[in-house]
Amino acid sequence: MFFFRGNKPSIRKIDDRCSISGQIGVDDVKAIAEAGFKAIVCSRPDNEQSGQPAFADIAREAKKHGVATAHIPVSGFLSQSQAMRFREVMDSVKGPVLVYCLSGGRAASLYSTYR
Repeated sequence: MFFFRGNKPSIRKIDDRCSISGQIGVDDVKAIAEAGFKAIVCSRPDNEQSGQPAFADIAREAKKHGVATAHIPVSGFLSQSQAMRFREVMDSVKGPVLVYCLSGGRAASLYSTYR
């Protein structure tokens, strides 16, 4: 399932619990909330790329829309502690979760540790 097109991130539904996408922006959060997501997980380190929105800005906007957030930055290989933290987040959220990074690859890797 794809929610955005053009300059907006594509969101791909993996299953009823999780969807993944590339980088989202602060201005995407309202539509994400309206699409029914209960949480947003960012797997990008802040300042990974010039012009990247800070996670704190996305989290602040998500809070306005009642969407929980978690920052689990992954650079390089996924660690056991990152996988455990992701499991904690998924287990605590009742409803669909959007996981994003630059392209969606790290997001998919995180979710693969949960399934």
